[in-house]
Amino acid sequence: MRPPTRSPPRLAAAALAASAALLLICGTWPGGTGFGFGAYSSSAAARRASSKDADGDAPPSFAYLISGTGGEAARVVRLLRAVYHPRNRYLLHLDAAAGAEERAELAAAVRGVRAWREHANVDVVGEGYAVDRTGSSVLAATLHGAAVLLRIAADWDWFVTLSSYDYPLVTQDDLLFAFSSVPRDLNFIDHTSDLGWKERERFEKLIVDPSLYMDRNSEILPATEPRQMPDAFKIFTGSPWVILSRNFTEHCVHGWDNLPRKLLMYFANTAYSMESYFQTVICNSSKFRNTTVNGDLRYFVWDDPPGLEPLILDESHFDDMVNSSAAFARRFVDDSPVLKKIDKEVLNRSSICASLGGRRRGMDVDSCSKWGDTNVLRAARAGEQLRRFISEISQTRGCS
Repeated sequence: MRPPTRSPPRLAAAALAASAALLLICGTWPGGTGFGFGAYSSSAAARRASSKDADGDAPPSFAYLISGTGGEAARVVRLLRAVYHPRNRYLLHLDAAAGAEERAELAAAVRGVRAWREHANVDVVGEGYAVDRTGSSVLAATLHGAAVLLRIAADWDWFVTLSSYDYPLVTQDDLLFAFSSVPRDLNFIDHTSDLGWKERERFEKLIVDPSLYMDRNSEILPATEPRQMPDAFKIFTGSPWVILSRNFTEHCVHGWDNLPRKLLMYFANTAYSMESYFQTVICNSSKFRNTTVNGDLRYFVWDDPPGLEPLILDESHFDDMVNSSAAFARRFVDDSPVLKKIDKEVLNRSSICASLGGRRRGMDVDSCSKWGDTNVLRAARAGEQLRRFISEISQTRGCS
């Protein structure tokens, strides 16, 4: 997973200052909408779960950050429908490549569904900004999303990052049921301290991410000067897709000790910083280290040797996906037949409900979203399987 090679300009001192300015996430956010948006799913084989978890509390809830780029508004809407539940919070973000018209279309799609507006749990970032997913601007965008979700809702338990290329492998009732069995301070972060080739190619090499200070998406720029490996902290790396507890999310955003802030500065000039920032913060924190579960609950298929991105998933991967005990999978192409298969056979969603979007005027979209008592979870066999898997991997915690 080596980053692409480009011509090496010198590292400008101003670039680090620009990185620091944007990466110091504040509590403000650029305007959103507060309209509920979702799709109902159930199963004939589902059983009713108790409205209380093992600790006597109500079922947990998730805060989703769903991100996309230009031309992906419809994909974001489809993913939102697939992961919607009234207990959860959702923040949708399209980067600068989408343009104002497409972002307005996304907001209109959210506003346009009467039956879901009452839940008021979906927000849209009103203004896009540049994001390069190979640089550190994607980390800034993720922390911004986390800060917004912390500010607008006090009742969620875990922060989940998804992109428009992701899709769920279980219903939200199944996911909520599975997470009801574990302590709510756990963090699901794939991590390792075995850096391998990344030590030289990622951490000894400096980069500048122009998307931090330009108003359009721009490729990262490698610098000529290398740097030494740090001795003030130990670097960990892993999957960029995480499920973080609210407590740890607050720690990363507010930074009440100096470690999260210091590491923001370090990873501002590191390629693919989303693969290492949260891993390094949590594994160097005595407060949170033992809340770490080594797994991201994602299903990927990699080439041999692996490329920069996992392989595109299709119907040939379906059986392995649904039996993987993963909660989400990636990558999928737009409107792939396997997504329709997941909608029908896993999420129990009709083809009409799966395909409805803000531009489908006159359709009875409200009939796709009917909710009863949201404290009562209808968990199917997939929920039981995921619950056993999460309980199993949660027995081993910490970093090594």
